[in-house]
Amino acid sequence: MAEWWTEPVTEAPILPDYAGPNVRGIIPALLGRADWSRSLPPWFPEPVRHARQVVVLVLDGLGWDQLSEHSADMPLLSGFTGGPITTVAPTTTATALSSIATGLTPAEHGLVGYRMLMKGEVINVLRWLAPGGDRRRSLPPIDVQPFTPFMGITVPVVSPAELESSAFTEAHLRGSRPVGYRASSAIAVEVRHQLAAGERFVYAYYGSVDKTAHERGFGDFYDAELRAADRLVGDIVDALPTGAALLVTADHGQVQVGDRIITPDPALLSSVALQSGEGRFRWWHTPGSPDTLAKEADDAYGDLAWVVTKEQMIDEGWFGPVMSPPVAARLGDVALVAHEPVSFYEPADSGPFELICRHGSLTSAEVMVPLLAHLA
Repeated sequence: MAEWWTEPVTEAPILPDYAGPNVRGIIPALLGRADWSRSLPPWFPEPVRHARQVVVLVLDGLGWDQLSEHSADMPLLSGFTGGPITTVAPTTTATALSSIATGLTPAEHGLVGYRMLMKGEVINVLRWLAPGGDRRRSLPPIDVQPFTPFMGITVPVVSPAELESSAFTEAHLRGSRPVGYRASSAIAVEVRHQLAAGERFVYAYYGSVDKTAHERGFGDFYDAELRAADRLVGDIVDALPTGAALLVTADHGQVQVGDRIITPDPALLSSVALQSGEGRFRWWHTPGSPDTLAKEADDAYGDLAWVVTKEQMIDEGWFGPVMSPPVAARLGDVALVAHEPVSFYEPADSGPFELICRHGSLTSAEVMVPLLAHLA
Protein backbone atom coordinates (compact mmCIF):
# COMPACT_ATOMS: atom_id res chain seq x y z
CA MET A 1 0.00 0.00 0.00
CA ALA A 2 1.31 3.47 -0.85
CA GLU A 3 2.67 5.31 2.21
CA TRP A 4 0.47 8.37 1.60
CA TRP A 5 -2.76 6.34 1.66
CA THR A 6 -5.00 6.34 4.73
CA GLU A 7 -8.43 4.78 5.07
CA PRO A 8 -11.20 7.29 4.28
CA VAL A 9 -13.83 8.39 6.75
CA THR A 10 -17.03 6.86 5.42
CA GLU A 11 -19.45 8.85 7.59
CA ALA A 12 -18.94 11.88 5.35
CA PRO A 13 -18.47 12.33 1.61
CA ILE A 14 -14.92 11.62 0.45
CA LEU A 15 -14.01 14.89 -1.25
CA PRO A 16 -11.53 14.75 -4.13
CA ASP A 17 -7.98 15.78 -3.27
CA TYR A 18 -7.52 18.07 -6.26
CA ALA A 19 -4.18 19.40 -4.99
CA GLY A 20 -2.80 15.94 -4.25
CA PRO A 21 -3.31 12.37 -5.47
CA ASN A 22 -6.10 12.93 -7.99
CA VAL A 23 -6.78 11.96 -11.59
CA ARG A 24 -6.65 15.62 -12.70
CA GLY A 25 -2.94 15.68 -11.85
CA ILE A 26 -1.85 12.79 -14.06
CA ILE A 27 -1.56 14.55 -17.42
CA PRO A 28 0.07 17.77 -16.14
CA ALA A 29 2.62 15.68 -14.25
CA LEU A 30 3.54 13.72 -17.37
CA LEU A 31 3.25 16.28 -20.15
CA GLY A 32 4.34 19.33 -18.18
CA ARG A 33 7.76 17.93 -17.34
CA ALA A 34 10.70 16.93 -19.47
CA ASP A 35 12.36 14.84 -16.76
CA TRP A 36 10.04 12.32 -15.12
CA SER A 37 12.82 10.95 -12.89
CA ARG A 38 13.06 14.02 -10.67
CA SER A 39 9.88 16.04 -10.99
CA LEU A 40 6.88 13.74 -10.68
CA PRO A 41 4.64 14.19 -7.60
CA PRO A 42 5.40 11.84 -4.69
CA TRP A 43 2.12 9.98 -5.23
CA PHE A 44 3.17 8.77 -8.68
CA PRO A 45 4.22 5.10 -8.88
CA GLU A 46 7.97 4.68 -8.91
CA PRO A 47 8.22 2.81 -12.26
CA VAL A 48 7.09 5.89 -14.19
CA ARG A 49 10.05 7.90 -12.91
CA HIS A 50 12.42 5.62 -14.81
CA ALA A 51 10.46 5.50 -18.06
CA ARG A 52 11.41 6.90 -21.45
CA GLN A 53 7.86 6.42 -22.77
CA VAL A 54 4.53 6.19 -20.90
CA VAL A 55 1.19 4.67 -21.85
CA VAL A 56 -1.78 5.85 -19.77
CA LEU A 57 -4.61 3.29 -19.83
CA VAL A 58 -7.99 4.35 -18.42
CA LEU A 59 -10.13 1.37 -17.41
CA ASP A 60 -13.56 2.98 -17.20
CA GLY A 61 -15.42 1.98 -14.03
CA LEU A 62 -12.65 0.07 -12.24
CA GLY A 63 -12.58 1.51 -8.71
CA TRP A 64 -9.87 0.74 -6.19
CA ASP A 65 -12.33 -1.03 -3.91
CA GLN A 66 -13.46 -3.31 -6.73
CA LEU A 67 -9.88 -4.09 -7.74
CA SER A 68 -8.95 -4.89 -4.15
CA GLU A 69 -11.97 -7.16 -3.72
CA HIS A 70 -11.34 -8.95 -7.05
CA SER A 71 -7.55 -9.13 -7.07
CA ALA A 72 -7.72 -12.83 -7.94
CA ASP A 73 -9.45 -11.91 -11.21
CA MET A 74 -6.80 -9.30 -12.02
CA PRO A 75 -3.55 -10.80 -10.73
CA LEU A 76 -1.31 -8.96 -13.17
CA LEU A 77 -2.68 -5.48 -12.53
CA SER A 78 -2.88 -6.15 -8.78
CA GLY A 79 0.85 -6.84 -8.83
CA PHE A 80 1.71 -3.45 -10.29
CA THR A 81 3.33 -0.72 -8.17
CA GLY A 82 1.17 2.09 -6.80
CA GLY A 83 -2.04 2.62 -4.87
CA PRO A 84 -5.35 4.48 -4.80
CA ILE A 85 -5.99 8.10 -5.67
CA THR A 86 -9.19 10.13 -5.80
CA THR A 87 -11.24 10.92 -8.85
CA VAL A 88 -13.46 14.00 -9.21
CA ALA A 89 -16.96 15.04 -8.17
CA PRO A 90 -19.35 13.84 -9.33
CA THR A 91 -17.85 10.41 -9.94
CA THR A 92 -19.14 10.14 -13.47
CA THR A 93 -17.49 9.45 -16.82
CA ALA A 94 -18.14 12.77 -18.58
CA THR A 95 -16.71 14.79 -15.72
CA ALA A 96 -13.80 12.52 -14.82
CA LEU A 97 -12.55 11.86 -18.37
CA SER A 98 -12.60 15.61 -18.99
CA SER A 99 -10.51 16.20 -15.87
CA ILE A 100 -8.06 13.46 -16.84
CA ALA A 101 -7.59 14.82 -20.36
CA THR A 102 -7.45 18.52 -19.52
CA GLY A 103 -5.73 18.31 -16.16
CA LEU A 104 -8.39 20.64 -14.76
CA THR A 105 -10.93 20.38 -11.98
CA PRO A 106 -14.63 20.11 -12.91
CA ALA A 107 -15.07 23.67 -11.65
CA GLU A 108 -12.56 24.78 -14.28
CA HIS A 109 -13.48 22.74 -17.37
CA GLY A 110 -17.21 23.04 -16.67
CA LEU A 111 -18.48 19.56 -17.59
CA VAL A 112 -19.91 19.19 -14.11
CA GLY A 113 -22.06 16.10 -14.51
CA TYR A 114 -23.58 13.40 -16.66
CA ARG A 115 -26.64 15.63 -17.20
CA MET A 116 -26.33 19.36 -16.61
CA LEU A 117 -28.33 22.54 -17.15
CA MET A 118 -27.43 24.63 -20.20
CA LYS A 119 -29.52 27.45 -21.66
CA GLY A 120 -32.58 26.43 -19.73
CA GLU A 121 -32.57 22.73 -20.58
CA VAL A 122 -30.81 19.64 -19.29
CA ILE A 123 -28.34 18.06 -21.72
CA ASN A 124 -26.84 14.59 -21.59
CA VAL A 125 -23.13 15.36 -21.83
CA LEU A 126 -22.04 11.96 -23.16
CA ARG A 127 -24.60 12.11 -25.98
CA TRP A 128 -24.89 15.92 -26.24
CA LEU A 129 -28.66 15.51 -26.30
CA ALA A 130 -31.53 17.43 -24.73
CA PRO A 131 -35.19 16.34 -24.78
CA GLY A 132 -35.56 18.17 -28.11
CA GLY A 133 -32.63 16.42 -29.79
CA ASP A 134 -28.97 17.03 -30.63
CA ARG A 135 -27.46 20.25 -29.28
CA ARG A 136 -24.10 20.41 -31.07
CA ARG A 137 -25.13 23.51 -33.04
CA SER A 138 -26.76 25.47 -30.23
CA LEU A 139 -24.15 24.35 -27.67
CA PRO A 140 -20.86 23.91 -29.55
CA PRO A 141 -18.56 21.64 -27.52
CA ILE A 142 -15.66 24.08 -27.80
CA ASP A 143 -17.81 26.75 -26.13
CA VAL A 144 -19.11 24.49 -23.38
CA GLN A 145 -15.60 23.12 -22.61
CA PRO A 146 -13.08 25.64 -24.02
CA PHE A 147 -9.82 24.23 -22.65
CA THR A 148 -7.41 22.27 -24.84
CA PRO A 149 -6.65 18.75 -23.58
CA PHE A 150 -3.21 17.26 -23.03
CA MET A 151 -1.72 20.71 -22.36
CA GLY A 152 -2.02 21.61 -26.02
CA ILE A 153 0.19 18.72 -27.14
CA THR A 154 -1.03 16.49 -29.96
CA VAL A 155 -0.95 12.99 -28.54
CA PRO A 156 -2.24 9.66 -29.93
CA VAL A 157 -5.53 8.59 -28.33
CA VAL A 158 -6.36 4.90 -28.66
CA SER A 159 -10.12 4.66 -28.14
CA PRO A 160 -13.20 3.16 -29.82
CA ALA A 161 -13.47 4.30 -33.42
CA GLU A 162 -17.21 4.95 -33.10
CA LEU A 163 -16.53 7.66 -30.52
CA GLU A 164 -14.18 9.70 -32.70
CA SER A 165 -16.83 12.02 -34.16
CA SER A 166 -18.95 12.45 -31.04
CA ALA A 167 -19.56 15.85 -29.49
CA PHE A 168 -18.22 14.68 -26.15
CA THR A 169 -14.99 13.59 -27.84
CA GLU A 170 -14.77 17.05 -29.41
CA ALA A 171 -15.33 18.58 -26.00
CA HIS A 172 -12.63 16.70 -24.10
CA LEU A 173 -10.21 15.24 -26.69
CA ARG A 174 -10.10 17.75 -29.55
CA GLY A 175 -6.66 18.42 -30.95
CA SER A 176 -5.42 14.93 -30.14
CA ARG A 177 -4.69 12.35 -32.83
CA PRO A 178 -7.37 9.64 -32.87
CA VAL A 179 -6.22 6.06 -33.22
CA GLY A 180 -9.53 4.25 -33.33
CA TYR A 181 -10.09 0.57 -32.65
CA ARG A 182 -13.12 -1.61 -33.35
CA ALA A 183 -12.04 -4.61 -31.29
CA SER A 184 -10.28 -4.53 -27.94
CA SER A 185 -7.63 -6.90 -29.29
CA ALA A 186 -6.35 -3.98 -31.36
CA ILE A 187 -5.53 -1.79 -28.36
CA ALA A 188 -2.18 -3.37 -27.56
CA VAL A 189 -1.29 -3.53 -31.25
CA GLU A 190 -1.98 0.17 -31.72
CA VAL A 191 -0.03 1.00 -28.57
CA ARG A 192 2.95 -0.96 -29.86
CA HIS A 193 2.81 0.87 -33.20
CA GLN A 194 2.70 4.28 -31.53
CA LEU A 195 5.61 3.54 -29.23
CA ALA A 196 7.64 2.07 -32.09
CA ALA A 197 7.03 5.28 -34.02
CA GLY A 198 8.71 7.20 -31.20
CA GLU A 199 5.72 8.62 -29.33
CA ARG A 200 6.75 9.55 -25.80
CA PHE A 201 3.17 9.48 -24.49
CA VAL A 202 0.14 7.40 -25.52
CA TYR A 203 -3.38 7.64 -24.07
CA ALA A 204 -5.68 4.62 -24.24
CA TYR A 205 -9.27 4.08 -23.13
CA TYR A 206 -11.20 0.86 -22.45
CA GLY A 207 -14.87 1.00 -21.45
CA SER A 208 -16.11 -2.58 -21.01
CA VAL A 209 -15.62 -2.87 -17.24
CA ASP A 210 -18.07 0.00 -16.76
CA LYS A 211 -20.53 -1.36 -19.33
CA THR A 212 -20.53 -4.82 -17.81
CA ALA A 213 -21.09 -3.51 -14.28
CA HIS A 214 -23.98 -1.34 -15.46
CA GLU A 215 -25.70 -4.11 -17.39
CA ARG A 216 -24.83 -7.24 -15.39
CA GLY A 217 -23.83 -6.06 -11.93
CA PHE A 218 -21.22 -7.81 -9.82
CA GLY A 219 -21.10 -11.55 -10.41
CA ASP A 220 -19.96 -14.05 -13.01
CA PHE A 221 -20.11 -11.67 -15.97
CA TYR A 222 -18.25 -8.94 -14.06
CA ASP A 223 -15.57 -11.37 -12.92
CA ALA A 224 -15.12 -12.57 -16.50
CA GLU A 225 -14.79 -8.99 -17.69
CA LEU A 226 -12.14 -8.23 -15.07
CA ARG A 227 -10.17 -11.23 -16.27
CA ALA A 228 -10.48 -9.96 -19.85
CA ALA A 229 -9.30 -6.51 -18.77
CA ASP A 230 -6.32 -8.07 -16.98
CA ARG A 231 -5.44 -9.93 -20.19
CA LEU A 232 -5.59 -6.60 -22.01
CA VAL A 233 -3.18 -5.16 -19.46
CA GLY A 234 -0.92 -8.14 -20.10
CA ASP A 235 -1.09 -7.65 -23.86
CA ILE A 236 -0.05 -4.01 -23.46
CA VAL A 237 2.78 -5.00 -21.14
CA ASP A 238 3.98 -7.45 -23.79
CA ALA A 239 3.86 -4.64 -26.35
CA LEU A 240 6.06 -2.29 -24.32
CA PRO A 241 9.64 -1.80 -25.48
CA THR A 242 12.35 -1.71 -22.85
CA GLY A 243 12.17 1.53 -20.91
CA ALA A 244 8.45 2.13 -21.47
CA ALA A 245 5.92 2.17 -18.63
CA LEU A 246 2.23 1.35 -18.47
CA LEU A 247 0.27 3.55 -16.05
CA VAL A 248 -3.27 2.33 -15.30
CA THR A 249 -6.04 4.42 -13.74
CA ALA A 250 -9.83 4.79 -13.87
CA ASP A 251 -12.47 7.49 -13.91
CA HIS A 252 -14.62 6.15 -11.06
CA GLY A 253 -15.70 3.00 -9.25
CA GLN A 254 -19.10 1.33 -8.86
CA VAL A 255 -21.85 0.52 -6.37
CA GLN A 256 -24.36 -2.27 -6.95
CA VAL A 257 -27.81 -0.73 -6.63
CA GLY A 258 -29.99 -3.32 -8.33
CA ASP A 259 -33.68 -2.61 -7.81
CA ARG A 260 -33.14 -0.24 -4.89
CA ILE A 261 -34.56 2.70 -6.83
CA ILE A 262 -36.08 5.54 -4.80
CA THR A 263 -38.99 7.41 -6.39
CA PRO A 264 -39.03 10.84 -4.74
CA ASP A 265 -42.10 12.02 -2.89
CA PRO A 266 -44.39 13.97 -5.29
CA ALA A 267 -44.93 16.55 -2.56
CA LEU A 268 -41.20 17.31 -2.59
CA LEU A 269 -41.05 17.31 -6.37
CA SER A 270 -43.80 19.94 -6.46
CA SER A 271 -41.05 22.41 -5.47
CA VAL A 272 -38.70 21.13 -8.19
CA ALA A 273 -38.70 22.65 -11.67
CA LEU A 274 -36.00 20.43 -13.21
CA GLN A 275 -33.84 17.48 -12.29
CA SER A 276 -30.32 16.85 -13.56
CA GLY A 277 -27.24 14.85 -12.59
CA GLU A 278 -27.78 11.13 -12.20
CA GLY A 279 -29.29 8.62 -9.82
CA ARG A 280 -26.56 8.70 -7.18
CA PHE A 281 -25.90 12.44 -7.54
CA ARG A 282 -29.35 13.81 -8.22
CA TRP A 283 -29.68 17.57 -8.65
CA TRP A 284 -32.96 19.33 -7.95
CA HIS A 285 -33.48 22.78 -9.47
CA THR A 286 -36.00 24.87 -7.57
CA PRO A 287 -37.52 28.34 -8.11
CA GLY A 288 -38.12 28.46 -4.38
CA SER A 289 -35.85 28.35 -1.34
CA PRO A 290 -32.97 25.85 -1.65
CA ASP A 291 -32.55 25.77 2.12
CA THR A 292 -36.19 24.85 2.65
CA LEU A 293 -36.06 22.15 -0.02
CA ALA A 294 -32.80 20.80 1.41
CA LYS A 295 -34.30 20.51 4.90
CA GLU A 296 -37.39 18.73 3.60
CA ALA A 297 -35.27 16.40 1.45
CA ASP A 298 -32.97 15.65 4.37
CA ASP A 299 -35.94 14.81 6.58
CA ALA A 300 -37.19 12.40 3.91
CA TYR A 301 -33.93 10.88 2.61
CA GLY A 302 -31.13 11.81 5.02
CA ASP A 303 -30.76 8.17 6.00
CA LEU A 304 -29.96 7.30 2.38
CA ALA A 305 -28.10 10.33 1.03
CA TRP A 306 -26.12 13.40 1.90
CA VAL A 307 -28.45 16.30 1.10
CA VAL A 308 -26.31 19.29 0.16
CA THR A 309 -27.00 22.71 -1.35
CA LYS A 310 -25.05 24.07 -4.29
CA GLU A 311 -23.62 26.86 -2.14
CA GLN A 312 -22.28 24.37 0.42
CA MET A 313 -20.63 22.28 -2.30
CA ILE A 314 -19.00 25.33 -3.86
CA ASP A 315 -17.82 26.60 -0.48
CA GLU A 316 -16.35 23.18 0.38
CA GLY A 317 -14.65 22.81 -3.00
CA TRP A 318 -16.40 19.64 -4.15
CA PHE A 319 -15.71 20.53 -7.80
CA GLY A 320 -12.47 22.43 -7.24
CA PRO A 321 -11.33 25.47 -5.27
CA VAL A 322 -12.64 28.10 -7.70
CA MET A 323 -15.81 28.00 -9.81
CA SER A 324 -16.94 30.77 -12.14
CA PRO A 325 -20.60 31.94 -12.10
CA PRO A 326 -21.29 30.54 -15.62
CA VAL A 327 -20.18 27.08 -14.52
CA ALA A 328 -22.05 27.35 -11.21
CA ALA A 329 -25.21 28.07 -13.20
CA ARG A 330 -24.98 24.55 -14.67
CA LEU A 331 -25.52 23.00 -11.24
CA GLY A 332 -28.80 22.39 -9.48
CA ASP A 333 -29.80 23.98 -6.19
CA VAL A 334 -29.98 20.91 -3.95
CA ALA A 335 -28.30 17.53 -4.46
CA LEU A 336 -29.17 14.10 -3.10
CA VAL A 337 -25.80 12.34 -2.99
CA ALA A 338 -26.46 8.70 -2.09
CA HIS A 339 -24.32 7.10 0.60
CA GLU A 340 -26.40 3.91 0.69
CA PRO A 341 -26.63 1.53 -2.33
CA VAL A 342 -29.66 3.30 -3.82
CA SER A 343 -30.46 5.46 -6.82
CA PHE A 344 -32.95 8.33 -7.07
CA TYR A 345 -35.33 7.90 -9.98
CA GLU A 346 -36.05 10.54 -12.59
CA PRO A 347 -38.03 9.65 -15.76
CA ALA A 348 -35.86 11.67 -18.15
CA ASP A 349 -32.77 9.89 -16.85
CA SER A 350 -33.95 6.38 -17.67
CA GLY A 351 -32.57 4.28 -20.51
CA PRO A 352 -33.46 1.04 -22.29
CA PHE A 353 -32.74 -0.94 -19.11
CA GLU A 354 -32.24 -0.25 -15.42
CA LEU A 355 -28.58 -0.04 -14.47
CA ILE A 356 -27.55 -2.61 -11.87
CA CYS A 357 -24.30 -0.94 -10.83
CA ARG A 358 -24.12 2.84 -10.70
CA HIS A 359 -21.80 5.63 -9.69
CA GLY A 360 -21.78 9.39 -9.19
CA SER A 361 -21.63 9.72 -5.41
CA LEU A 362 -18.68 10.24 -3.07
CA THR A 363 -18.37 6.91 -1.29
CA SER A 364 -15.08 5.04 -1.21
CA ALA A 365 -16.36 2.54 -3.78
CA GLU A 366 -16.92 5.38 -6.25
CA VAL A 367 -14.20 7.95 -5.42
CA MET A 368 -11.09 5.83 -4.99
CA VAL A 369 -9.44 4.66 -8.22
CA PRO A 370 -6.13 2.92 -8.93
CA LEU A 371 -2.93 4.51 -10.10
CA LEU A 372 -0.68 1.55 -10.85
CA ALA A 373 2.38 1.20 -13.03
CA HIS A 374 4.75 -1.33 -14.59
CA LEU A 375 8.08 -0.63 -16.26
CA ALA A 376 9.30 -2.85 -19.08
